[in-house]
Amino acid sequence: MLRNKQLKQISNPIEESKRIAEAIVHGMQEKKGKNIVSLDMRNISSSVSDYFVVCHADSTTQVKAIADSVEDEVFKALGEEPWHKEGFQNSEWILIDFASVVVHIFRTEKRDHYGIEDLWGDAEVVSYQSE
Repeated sequence: MLRNKQLKQISNPIEESKRIAEAIVHGMQEKKGKNIVSLDMRNISSSVSDYFVVCHADSTTQVKAIADSVEDEVFKALGEEPWHKEGFQNSEWILIDFASVVVHIFRTEKRDHYGIEDLWGDAEVVSYQSE
């Protein structure tokens, strides 16, 4: 079932990416995502998005709750829905793709194992507090 999208126009795509990333961080904070970081990918030539936003949680239930909160917050703030999402079946690593911003929500052990921030060591990293 499709939701009615709010009509908010943003003329600057960079500003739109930044606002999406901010809404994602807020959604993560609402459900107590841990070690929230934003990776600014705009100056990395091989990147397919402007930002990666990453966090983790200790249980699959919390990973799913964070993912749902992220989707809700982005929709409330900008009327945007994800282009693609995956990982909801086992909720060990959920990926939500908003095109210009990609969200990674890990279970703690999976984040430690994959070390996604290390893969993009050239990205500018901003850390956020959980609420």
